[in-house]
Amino acid sequence: MAATDFKDYYAMLGISKTATSEEIKQAFRKLARKFHPDVNPNNKQAEAKFKEVNEAYEVLSDPDKRKKYDQFGQYWKQAGQGFPGGSPGADMGGVDFGQYGSFNDFLNELFGGAGPRSGRQSYSYRNSTGKPGGGFNDFGFPDSGTGGTQDTEAVIILTFAEAFSGVQKRFSLGNETIDVRIPGGAKTGTRLRVKGKGQINPMSQQRGDLYLKVELQPHTFFQIEGDNLVCEVLITPDEATLGAAIDVPTPDGNVSVKLPAGVRSGQSLRLRGKGWPIAKGGRGDQFVKVAIAPPKDLTPQEREYYEKIRAIRTYNPRSHLAQVKL
Repeated sequence: MAATDFKDYYAMLGISKTATSEEIKQAFRKLARKFHPDVNPNNKQAEAKFKEVNEAYEVLSDPDKRKKYDQFGQYWKQAGQGFPGGSPGADMGGVDFGQYGSFNDFLNELFGGAGPRSGRQSYSYRNSTGKPGGGFNDFGFPDSGTGGTQDTEAVIILTFAEAFSGVQKRFSLGNETIDVRIPGGAKTGTRLRVKGKGQINPMSQQRGDLYLKVELQPHTFFQIEGDNLVCEVLITPDEATLGAAIDVPTPDGNVSVKLPAGVRSGQSLRLRGKGWPIAKGGRGDQFVKVAIAPPKDLTPQEREYYEKIRAIRTYNPRSHLAQVKL
């Protein structure tokens, strides 16, 4: 290898040689997002840059490889293969993990995947993070091992609508594209297994499984608590005092909800069977939390009537406070 072939991995990631592992990781994430082919379709220059970033991270994120790279520079791959006694320009063999396809777990986390072909695979729920012989580090990549299989974990981001009803997603795994059917009712933390689509262990040549960990995008109205949906609806003071029928959004469309007279701000009303799908069948409940919202702008007539109510009102919700002592 000529000196001109030397690749400055630190420069590729835009970091210093004293960068910490966390700084390396952050730099890689930023550049991977910037140059990903899905963001730069048909851009050969961006694709080349993307591969370089992957290669740089693969070396610098591995303490052993980074140590050899810092010590031997362009000949770091030969460092453990008899160099400098052998020819520094010789092909010393070994496995190169700096290729585009080996980062599919992180790329799925970033972009959800995309590709032109299909190939439906089976899936199953899984609560653990990996099988023996294929654990995961804090970045989501499989730990390297010498035996068994290597599983791959990826994060897939879904909208509430996709997770509620189920959706089919397409993933690019290097040169392979697969379609995965995600069942309705997935929640943040749900794990799905795609058999035989993980990384190939370079020692055993066995291929592990791909585990997809679900994360839901925040919704502007709904939140999930267990198998239930929770939402907040604003009501007016007169609705709270006199009671009313109001329309409330649910996953099945708007439903009419009867507010009892005297409902308090913060009180929740239960809509049975309107919550999140349950894996064993059925659905949880939806809880509608009411919040009393006084009007900000009053017409002269509204203000007149509110003042009349205040003048004749007998109810004082703070009357008991006079008895409060330390």
